[in-house]
Amino acid sequence: MIRVVLADDEKLIRSGWATMLSVHDDLRVVGEACDGREAVEAGAGADVVLMDVRMPRMDGLAATQELARRSPSTRVVVVTTFENDELVWGALRAGAAGYVLKRAPASRLVEAVRLVHTRDAVLFPDALRRIASPRHGTAGSRLPVELTPRELDVLRHIAHGLNNAEIATTLYVTKETVKTHVKNILDKLGARDRTQAAVLAYELGLVFAGAGGRA
Repeated sequence: MIRVVLADDEKLIRSGWATMLSVHDDLRVVGEACDGREAVEAGAGADVVLMDVRMPRMDGLAATQELARRSPSTRVVVVTTFENDELVWGALRAGAAGYVLKRAPASRLVEAVRLVHTRDAVLFPDALRRIASPRHGTAGSRLPVELTPRELDVLRHIAHGLNNAEIATTLYVTKETVKTHVKNILDKLGARDRTQAAVLAYELGLVFAGAGGRA
C-alpha cells in the first residue's frame, strides 16, 4: 500500500486528487495539507507527497527541501499549473522526485505516484530532458567525486530514464550488477534518488538536453 499525502491550498484540488487515487487498491490517502508547513508535518513518514508549488506560509519548493531533510524516504511529486521550466527545475533541485501538470489525466498522476515509489526509474525523463535547457548545463565541469567509466555509463542511462532491467539489457550485465552501480553512484554523489543524480548529470554536461531518448 502506497501512503499518499495531498498538499494544495485549494480544497477542491485536494478532493479531486483524492477521488482519482481512491479507485486504486494500492493507493491510500493518509493526510492532507493546505500550506507548505502542514505539508512538511503531514508528509513526514508518508511514501509520496503530491505537492503544489504556490501555497501560503511556505511554498512548495521550500516544503520539498525541508521534507527531504526531515523524511529522506518520502518522495515528492510537484503538481503544478505552471509550465515554468525554472520553477520545475528549482523543485527538482530542492529534492522533488518529479513533477506533473495539474491538467494531466488521472492516469498520469497515478503513474507518477507508483513510479516514484518504486524508485526504479526517473519520472517522465522526456519532461526532465526538456526543462534541462543548455543554461542549466555546465559542460566541462568536474564531477565532485570520481566515478568509474561504467558508473558514468549507468548515470547517463539513468538520466535518459532507463530502469535497472533496461540498463542491464543495454550494457549486457545482470540486473544485480546495475543495482550495485546505482547504489554506488548515489552514494558517491550524495544524491537521495535517481532524479537527483539525473539533475546533476545534466548540470555537469554529462547528458545534454534534447540529446537522445531512451538510448
